[in-house]
Amino acid sequence: MSILPEQRKVYQEILLEINRIIKEDGLKPGDKLPSERELSERLQVGRSSVREALRALELLGLITTRRGEGTFIQHYRHNQLINLIGAYILKDYKTRNDLVEMRKILEIDAVRLACKRARDKHFAEMERIILQGEERIREGQVPTEEDYLFHRAICRSSRNSVLHRMWVPLVEYSKSIREGSLAREGRAEEGFKEHRAILEAIRAGDEEEAVRRMAHHLENSILYPF
Repeated sequence: MSILPEQRKVYQEILLEINRIIKEDGLKPGDKLPSERELSERLQVGRSSVREALRALELLGLITTRRGEGTFIQHYRHNQLINLIGAYILKDYKTRNDLVEMRKILEIDAVRLACKRARDKHFAEMERIILQGEERIREGQVPTEEDYLFHRAICRSSRNSVLHRMWVPLVEYSKSIREGSLAREGRAEEGFKEHRAILEAIRAGDEEEAVRRMAHHLENSILYPF
């Protein structure tokens, strides 16, 4: 069902209001959205308009509907739009290299901040992720998810929300690069040794060494396909 020009303003306002409700209610990925009827009542608009807005959000992969259960907020990592955009931009050689360069800048800055701001809970999270990755390697699997989670933990430990938000889509766009790099013979084992070395430097608060180890790690991993 297409949206007529005169309906667009109302439609856009509904999307903004749904976003406001999500924030006001403190809803997070995996949480259930209010029902179509409740949204209609809270926003004082017709249910058909609410239904159209929800359909758009679902097409973008921002929400998902489970039959008999309701509508739930999707984690941004499952957003299909990110996958589509990523597949497109990675066809261009220069864009791919710009992407790698930008990620390197962000991760180096994240390490610098982590050396100053990381706390015991961050160290514990990084340690747990490394152990999980090592276990997957022993099982003969490629620890792509654990690799992602380790680097995300460093960004989170920087305690800079803007840096983290910039980092997430960059890494999502380069998912195929990371998978290809980790699949090389012996790369996963070496990569997780490098992860542990980075953690040790951050834990020691040695910014210069942590930056050196992260730069070495990135040169050995994400730059490989180029």
